[in-house]
Amino acid sequence: MHRALILAISLIFIAGPSLANDPLSLSALTSSTDETGETTYSLSLQILVLMSVITVLPSIVLGMTAFTRIIIVLSILRQALGTQQTPPNQVLIAIALFLTVTVMTPTLTQVYDEALTPYLEENMTAEDAILAGGAIIKEFMVLNTREDALIVFSDLNNSGPYATNADIPYSVILPAFITSELKTAFQIGFLIFLPFLVIDMVISSILMSLGMMMLSPMLISLPFKLLLFVLVDGWSMTAASLVATFVSP
Repeated sequence: MHRALILAISLIFIAGPSLANDPLSLSALTSSTDETGETTYSLSLQILVLMSVITVLPSIVLGMTAFTRIIIVLSILRQALGTQQTPPNQVLIAIALFLTVTVMTPTLTQVYDEALTPYLEENMTAEDAILAGGAIIKEFMVLNTREDALIVFSDLNNSGPYATNADIPYSVILPAFITSELKTAFQIGFLIFLPFLVIDMVISSILMSLGMMMLSPMLISLPFKLLLFVLVDGWSMTAASLVATFVSP
């Protein structure tokens, strides 16, 4: 968001003097109302809005989709395996993005059918399309948010109870969704960590009984953890289990 603000301020400082001297250029950054009463925006304003959306897009991906839960679970899995930086961060992020697309496909398809397509066919205004698409994304977040998290943030916001999911404001559902995702991700990570922890404890006990206290248990347990993970087809199982934990509208 701060990048969009910096961009807007930069445009003002760069274009300000020329706009002041050239009244015709000022119309490039304005909006107008046509005969039907609909508001149309100039190309410069549309580009500015587009740049702002592109700037905040990573935050939207992180905070309003399944990405947070998936990347945290994958990071905990890598730590449980004890493979340090293998797979590297780029690979984990790529896996998380692809799984996020898989999880979000029903929701994004609904957004395309009910918001983007009517807007492209000029059957819906931009404002209505944004509201319709936002309502679909909000429904996904509500379905995957814990009730206790919603109660906490609704109390902090001094609002609620809500009759329908659409009545929940973004100021409540956004922090409730992200904290709920964090809690769920750590619970899944705990369950993933347990079998690898047992292997570490068994290897450590064996080395202690043999008097090999100077030998690192992690060095011996790593091949066994990798063997166990490969035998149970761990990556496919983890990916399928993660996708199954989400509810689509």
